[in-house]
This record gives sequence, C-alpha cells and structure tokens, in this order.
Amino acid sequence: MNTPTLPAQSTDAIAPPRPGVGSRVTPFVPPLAAAGLAMALAPFVPLLSPLLLALVVGAVVANSPLMGVRAVVDHGPATRLLLRLGVAALGLQLPFGDIVGIGPAGLVVIATTVVVTFRGTLAVGRRLGLDEGFVMLLAAGFSICGAAAIAGVQDSVRAKEKFVALAVAMVTIFGSAMILLVPWLAGVIGLSDHQASIWAGASIHEVAQVAAAGSLIGGPAVALAMTVKLGRVTLLAPISALLAKGAKGANGTSTPLVPWFILAFAAAVALRSTGLLPTAVLDVTNLVTTLLLAAGMYGLGMGIRARDLWPLPVQALTLATVSTLIAGGTSLGLVLLVG
Repeated sequence: MNTPTLPAQSTDAIAPPRPGVGSRVTPFVPPLAAAGLAMALAPFVPLLSPLLLALVVGAVVANSPLMGVRAVVDHGPATRLLLRLGVAALGLQLPFGDIVGIGPAGLVVIATTVVVTFRGTLAVGRRLGLDEGFVMLLAAGFSICGAAAIAGVQDSVRAKEKFVALAVAMVTIFGSAMILLVPWLAGVIGLSDHQASIWAGASIHEVAQVAAAGSLIGGPAVALAMTVKLGRVTLLAPISALLAKGAKGANGTSTPLVPWFILAFAAAVALRSTGLLPTAVLDVTNLVTTLLLAAGMYGLGMGIRARDLWPLPVQALTLATVSTLIAGGTSLGLVLLVG
C-alpha cells in the first residue's frame, strides 16, 4: 500500500513527530476504535463476526478520502502487532481436554479433512498457475480457521498485501454461503444433528460462520460444531511451521520455523488446558482476544482496494470453489463413514 504524498508546499510546515508516548500510541487508536465499533455492531448482524465486520470497516476506509490522513495510513506495524497478539491469545479459548473429548472418530474427521484440504488446495492452485503465496494463504484459511489462519501464516508465506486481501475475501464469500448450504444439505441427505454438527465444524471456514450454521441445525449443535472447529484451530501451529520451513525472508534468509506468536498460541493452549484460569478471567480474555483479532482484521481490510480486487480473478474463484468442495466432501464422507 502506497502512502499518499503530502503536497510540496506543506512539507516545511509539518515537522516529523517527536518520539514519545503520543507517537507510539496514536497508530493503535484507529484499529482499536474500529474493532470496538465492529464488536458493538456484531449483535445486530448475526451472520458476520466482529472480525469480518472490522475487515469491512477497514475496506471502507481504504477506499475513502480518509486515506489522506496520516494517522489512518500509518497503521501497518500497529495492526500487525495487534493481530499477532490476538492469534496468540486465541489459544486461551482451546482447552485440549474438550477437543480430545470429541472422540477418536471426531479427531480422525478433523485431522484428515485439514490435511486433505490443505494439500489438495496447494496442488490445484499450483496447477492453475496462481501466485504461490496466495495459494498457501487460501490453503491455510480454507483448511483451518479462515481469516485468523491467513493472518497466522502471513509472515511465513510473505505474500503480497493484495493476495492477503483476496484470500480473506474468498474465505468470507464461500464461508458465508456454507452457513446456509451445510444445514440444508444435511437435512436433504438425512444426517442426524450430531453428524451435521461435526460436518459443519469440520468444513466451514470461519469460527463465527460455524456458530451461525450450528444455530440453524438446532439443539446442542452449536457447542459440538464449535468444539470440532476449535480442534481444527489447534492445527494452526503445525501448519504454520510447515509453511515456514524453507521459506525465505525479504533479505534471502530463512524465516523462523515457528513465528513467536504461534509459539505463544501453543503456550496459551497449554495454560488453558491446566484449568487454573477462573471463568471470570476467561470471559475477559475472550473479549480481549476478539478485540485484538478484530483490530488486526481492520488492518487487513485496509489492504483491500476495490480497483485491485474487482473483477475477482476467475482462477482464484475456481480455486476457492474446489477447496470448499474438498473440505465439504472429505468431511462429509468421513462423517458418513465413522460418525
């Protein structure tokens, strides 16, 4: 993203900001404010999570005259840090015991679906001749947990900003469609609520999208679908390590095998699994996690320029369609076989 150039006649009048508390804090204000706005609006838009709403806010700002405001433009380092902290804190929502409680059959569905979707998306994307970074982002997002996974592997993949925005757009479009399709098809096929819940959790891209689909299935479906989905989220760390292996940084050096925030994510899962954190603390950390992730999504939204994404590339739409079919078909087949 190119920072707008200030008018020549104004350069003498504007002194560079002096280092201090204000200059360090100001870049964090717009993304956190946008995240707060998204969280306030979320109850009124049940099909969209605060993360996706914050992404929309960022996209609106990116395509408005506000891009001429320096405080708005200089968001990059701040939103990246907030996003990484949010991914790390996400581990506090994942008690390992609950995931193991799904049972061997459920764990087989989760692991197999993630691996097949990830590898299949990579293979098809490369065959289509798409940018390698975009293909890896889409593979992670569609196989694990949507925009949060895309953000989690972004550093390892080193994809261009426009490809990050495109991958998030694909996750939003196709995951939203699955909110309605999965419950409807489950009824057509004759799946039980238990089977439909596992299918939804194993195939739909975003956590919030899984919750919405679970509510349409009814009964205790939301809790089971969310547990299955969070089981997929735990695979973010190994997938990130796999993508980082052999990846090259901007200066030609290898990137760290596992980014620091993925290690923090794993540590947070371990801490949550001890059972030492009281409910009141977990309620607060869940809110903080959502705020941090939404602030980071605002930053990703700032990279969405209409002129760069429209019309949507046919090959990208093809890959997203195939990846969705792989995730949905693989998980459905396994649910029918072992569920």
